[in-house]
Amino acid sequence: MARQIEHRSTSTHPAERVYATMVDRDYLDARMARIGGPGAGVLEYRADPDGARYRLRHGLDAKDMPAIVRNVLSGDIVIERTESWTRTEPGRYVGDSRVDIHGTPASAVGGMRLRDVGTGGSELVVRTEVTVKVPLIGGTIEGIVAEQVMSLLAAETAFTQRWLEKQQL
Repeated sequence: MARQIEHRSTSTHPAERVYATMVDRDYLDARMARIGGPGAGVLEYRADPDGARYRLRHGLDAKDMPAIVRNVLSGDIVIERTESWTRTEPGRYVGDSRVDIHGTPASAVGGMRLRDVGTGGSELVVRTEVTVKVPLIGGTIEGIVAEQVMSLLAAETAFTQRWLEKQQL
């Protein structure tokens, strides 16, 4: 059984600016260096005003994971995340993501929407479905992975907001 999660964030900046930041190579490199974990980096990258696709590597140190996860997974955790974005019209972007956790029965897939809102700012919505195929304890691990994904999305949102604010100076 899969676990569904949703993350919403708002920005005072329009969607076009947030999109341009989120798919900027320098921004992605800096974000991965700051919050990507051991061995993090940008593995593939392509972006233009109408769309983007990139593949990222995140790392998690096994000692930072709960015991139940360490019992199922051996060693540090390497996560590859692929995101694709498309501009559907001015001020609107949609995307999809796929997360593979190497050597594990865990994965995640999701969709993303970035759009202008009436305040002159924008809203980002990320919906993700986490699946862990382990009999009996898969649901428990899905919950832990979902919490980790929510924490990562919150950290990425904070990083993005700080990056946008610095660009205005």
